[in-house]
Amino acid sequence: MPAIQEIRAQEILDSRGQPTVMAGLTLDNGLCAQAMVPSGASTGENEALELRDGGQRYLGKGVLQAVKNIHEVIAPKLKGLNPLNQVAIDQLLCDLDGTATKSRLGANAILAVSMAVARAGAAVAGLPLYRYLGGTGAATLPMPMLNIINGGAHAGNNLDIQEFMIMPVGGASFAEALRMAAEVFQTLKKVLSAKKLSTGVGDEGGFAPDLTSHDAALDLMVAAIEQAGYKPGKDVVISLDPAASEFFDKASGEYVFKKGDGSRRNAGAMTDYYRDLAARYPIVSIEDGLAEGDWDGWVHLTKELGSKLQLVGDDIFVTNVQYLQKGIQLGAANAILIKLNQIGTVTETLETINLALRHGYRAVISHRSGETEDTFIADLAVAMNTGQIKTGSASRSERIAKYNRLLMIEAELGPAARFREDRFWQR
Repeated sequence: MPAIQEIRAQEILDSRGQPTVMAGLTLDNGLCAQAMVPSGASTGENEALELRDGGQRYLGKGVLQAVKNIHEVIAPKLKGLNPLNQVAIDQLLCDLDGTATKSRLGANAILAVSMAVARAGAAVAGLPLYRYLGGTGAATLPMPMLNIINGGAHAGNNLDIQEFMIMPVGGASFAEALRMAAEVFQTLKKVLSAKKLSTGVGDEGGFAPDLTSHDAALDLMVAAIEQAGYKPGKDVVISLDPAASEFFDKASGEYVFKKGDGSRRNAGAMTDYYRDLAARYPIVSIEDGLAEGDWDGWVHLTKELGSKLQLVGDDIFVTNVQYLQKGIQLGAANAILIKLNQIGTVTETLETINLALRHGYRAVISHRSGETEDTFIADLAVAMNTGQIKTGSASRSERIAKYNRLLMIEAELGPAARFREDRFWQR
């Protein structure tokens, strides 16, 4: 059987020019595989922890210690192991670290190796990554959520809601849906230019103009959809990611639009705010509408709006079965965002997805604001038939790389490819 012969890692840069980790495996049969890990800006307090060097180098963001941990701690223990044994290797990685949040070796070090092992296993099996991870049933292309207006921690403008996204639900195939979305994105640029608004983009490739309100952003999106020749609510719908933990005031228990008008709301008022927005705009999904620790608020939000909207938990669940299980028991949210680096291994990510799907929660595969050209999440979305992916706007090559990979997968699958399996937006 093939065995891991060597593991090498190095410090590289993510899409924000900040360091991250790349790991490469060489097997004794000559096969090689590598993986690059992303990094987030809006992070949950219970996420697995990146290991950063501190000090002056790269303003404290260096990852040389994480790289060293791969070379000196992880590599000697994995040498000689069969890369097909993903579950056992991921458990060994967790055991080597020995902390709940992977803070000793660093989740960035552990994940880089875990992803590279998965790619090596696929190479040994002679399968594309999506087929290796998902088996013969992996055939569903995900509906893309494209972030076309950036706010919050992803942009230096006055919008508190972090992501304003479109979903091209009228497309009959992934390729057609992506084309529709790209047309809306390019049309939005023209709409912004006509209004003398900035067409500079934020971390995830969406435009980041200064606007008077969230309504103004949504009005621009509707105008772009219509001017591109599509019907809002039928051909293209809207999804929001407020990332509410970012503007939650723990002292008062209120949500404060600090970048905008300064207004304050409790969880009940935020629920009413989202209800009103969804009544006036074709919004079908809201991610992180409330803060990560506001469990009571989440239960109320889900009770009030869960039958009408997809309510996605990100910071509250952090791709962790422990927190997702709590949400299932309480009735908080009806979907979960999946980020590999929130939990730190491929195996734990798959366990969380499977738990969600077993209990009727949707799973949305997601990028991070600090991305690389690695396309692992594109294969992951198809592997697990999750049906939805967030991987940025129709700009910036680190985002486009994922879309291009999905186009390739759809072409490879041919008539076996499925799309729009779960039409929750039609509720």
